Amino acid sequence: QVQLVESGGGSVQAGGSLRLSCAASGYSGIFTHVGWFRQAPGKEREGVAAIRTDFGRTVYADSVKGRFTISQDNAKKLVYLQMNSLKPEDTGIYYCAATPYLTGPSALRTAEYNYWGQGTQVTVSS
Repeated sequence: QVQLVESGGGSVQAGGSLRLSCAASGYSGIFTHVGWFRQAPGKEREGVAAIRTDFGRTVYADSVKGRFTISQDNAKKLVYLQMNSLKPEDTGIYYCAATPYLTGPSALRTAEYNYWGQGTQVTVSS
């Protein structure tokens, strides 16, 4: 059974930093893409960052470019999201997701991902 488990969420003041981790297990194949998504209260889930696991290529939503960094540790099967200069509008539940392949051009579309974690809460206060 595939499991994605997020950790590292919490509460910080604006300008602070957090690092989220995503641990994958139970999948015998290869996830070509792992993404981080977030959902704020009353809003749709949106893609924040994604990484192509074989080449290490990354993509970011415009709202987080220059502040967030997605990275991976293949040996540990971990994907990280380093979040710096956090803003109140970054508040939400952050989800890790993985897929063995994309069907379209965007790695930030929620519909592209087959497997999801339970999410971790990030709260940024002003």
